[in-house]
Amino acid sequence: MKRNSYSKYIHYFLLFLFIATVSMVSNSCKESETSRKKILKIYNWADYIDEDLLTEFPEWYKEQTGEEVEIVYQVFDMTEVMYTKIALGKEDFDLVCPTQYIIERMLRNGMLLPIDKNFGKTPNYFGNISPFISNRMDAFSAPGMKAADYMVPYMWGTSGILYNTKLIPKNEVETWQCLWDTKNKGKILMKDHYWDIYNVAAITGFYSEIESGKRTRYQVSNNHTAADFAMVEKQLKLLKPNIAGWEADFGKEMMTKGEIWINYAWSGDAVWAVEEAASVGVELDYVIPKEGSNMWFDGWVIPKYARNVKAASYFLNYLCQSEIALRNMDVSGYTSAIGTPEVLEAQIDSSLTETVNLSYFFGAGNDSLQVNSIQYPDSNLVARTVLLHDFLDKNDKVLELWSRAKGDSLNTSRALLIFGFFILFASWIIYRKLQKFRSYRRRIHKR
Repeated sequence: MKRNSYSKYIHYFLLFLFIATVSMVSNSCKESETSRKKILKIYNWADYIDEDLLTEFPEWYKEQTGEEVEIVYQVFDMTEVMYTKIALGKEDFDLVCPTQYIIERMLRNGMLLPIDKNFGKTPNYFGNISPFISNRMDAFSAPGMKAADYMVPYMWGTSGILYNTKLIPKNEVETWQCLWDTKNKGKILMKDHYWDIYNVAAITGFYSEIESGKRTRYQVSNNHTAADFAMVEKQLKLLKPNIAGWEADFGKEMMTKGEIWINYAWSGDAVWAVEEAASVGVELDYVIPKEGSNMWFDGWVIPKYARNVKAASYFLNYLCQSEIALRNMDVSGYTSAIGTPEVLEAQIDSSLTETVNLSYFFGAGNDSLQVNSIQYPDSNLVARTVLLHDFLDKNDKVLELWSRAKGDSLNTSRALLIFGFFILFASWIIYRKLQKFRSYRRRIHKR
């Protein structure tokens, strides 16, 4: 009888211990979840925001909502790296800032949450986005999902040629053919980015078809047939001997030092490089070649693994204020998607002699403005740019094409890996032989 009673007490004690443990774990999870709701995790390009805003936003957010938030901020330099982290689900970022083709891929793969635009007493600033940008978001929608519900445009620009005006004349860089000209061999830097460079090779190789009206720039840039791939690969292989290097972000600095004549550049980097080079006596300029180029925009999205969706939505609304947009433009050199009169007024520079037609961006009546024409290209230049889509189900093919054309990384890495394994195996065999030989010598010595 005592034995059974003792067993009963043990049973109750273990049950109590189990309940207490579950309760502790549950409370710990709740505390952890509560703590995470006070953190806003942001993943952005480097040098792409006024970082003082990251310390100012929590105060603004508390004024609007009465809630506290702390920002955890990380940067990336390649959008594909960012995409991989999000796709694997190992990162719970609340906000990321990809380029439009990655946003398209994320949307089609169900990786994004819709943006809540109900801000209570706080004004909605999304209306400050220029219709020129917002109207173009629809092209990146997915079946049953409107892109405008899932992204907020941030910065936009063009791609073109940044060149040293003392070392190469403007008329030569007004065509992409200058990249294939052997006299510029070893003086060219290109972006290590297949999405951009594929388009350069395509519109250059098929320019005769564009001129004749057989195909539009949009079709050449976004219709990826087997024949298109073959021609682009051929073009890239012919280009490779002229290239001094493939870069992700250091090209603009090398241009300011006068070490390179030509650099495939994004317009925001060109703005920075031209100003920096002028301060050290180097004269740079930027041009969109006659064959055309791509216009791009980066936008903010909320990944499906986000854990502070409310603060993320408020942060996006915060960024759409005119004064905040201007601060981010000053830091990055890029062009904000915000198209308010306040932004326009801040960009007017009466010392400039050249005027630009920006009625497409700021509205009617703004067709002769004294602004930086690299940051805000004239409507005539914009007319020969196109938005590029993701390669979607052909991404693997274009990556293989890119690897073959460059003749680098993948094939070389595989060869080095195989060679490395061979060396390790050979070393192990030699080691085992030596061990046997030493063992044999010891046995002989004992005898």
